[in-house]
Order: sequence, then C-alpha cells, then structure tokens
Amino acid sequence: MQLESMYQEIILDHYKNPHGRGLREPFEAEVHHVNPTCGDEVTLRVHLGSDAAGEPILSDVSYEGMGCSISQASISAMYDLVLGKSVHEALAAGDDFMTLMQAKGDPAVAEKLEDSLEDAVAFAGVSKYPARIKCALMSWMALKDASARALSTTTAQATHPTAPAGGTP
Repeated sequence: MQLESMYQEIILDHYKNPHGRGLREPFEAEVHHVNPTCGDEVTLRVHLGSDAAGEPILSDVSYEGMGCSISQASISAMYDLVLGKSVHEALAAGDDFMTLMQAKGDPAVAEKLEDSLEDAVAFAGVSKYPARIKCALMSWMALKDASARALSTTTAQATHPTAPAGGTP
C-alpha cells in the first residue's frame, strides 16, 4: 500500500508541476491527439538532432495539453524519460509503457520495468482501470506518431535537399 501511495504522489507531482510543457520551435513534426472517450488532448512537437554516430535523437519534445491528471502527468513523465534519447530508445520505452498498461496492475511487471520507465512506472496502478489506460497512453501514441513524421521529414530532406523545411503538422 505504501508503494501505491508513492506512485500517486509521483503522478500528482507531474500533474501539478509538468516538465517540458509549452510548445517550442524548431520542430520537425507536430501532432494533435485526442482521447474521444474523455476529451483529453495533447499537441506534441518533436525536434530531432543526431548523436556522434548520426543516429536521430530527441533533442526536444514540447507539448500543450488538457485533460485529467493521468493524461497530463503521463506526458510530463514521458518527457523526462525520452528527452535526449535516441528515437529507437524512446520508442522502446513506449513499448515498455504499453507492457505496463497491459499488466493489469501486476506488481512483478512494474518491478521488472522500474529501471527502464523511471517515474513512468508510477502508472502501474492505472492498468487496473481499462477506461484510464487510454488517458495514460495518449502521449506515448502522440510521440510515436510525431517521431515517425519527423523521421520521414528528415529523410525526405536528406534525399531532396530543396524540399521545404519541417514544422508543418
């Protein structure tokens, strides 16, 4: 029970003090996702850079959103987890988060994913409530969508250097 209380505190802290909030430029892709079940919304921007080996990294992830504490705290926790990571690492973290959401509150799954998900493991209890899973997953789906768009934009620009710059939704 003490662990569940700590998880609730982490979620409330991310909700009250969101990390990374505010849309910033430059960006290669912008997406807008809505959870039609409850009305949660997020507009998310991705700005890519590259590491020393040339692998694309998430140089910035910025967002504006509105909705329940679960959806908004999930965006904040996701921001902390993926900023500065390679797109591959960020998407792998998203896969781990999906596994957590499918675990139906199984503490063994949460424990296994604790290192890879950091604060985002606090959403383990959400997986017990099917109606709330979409709230927690919305930002992760937006990140996956924006990352794919940003990668296709940067690939198109590399292939066709005269193509217009990104920033178009």
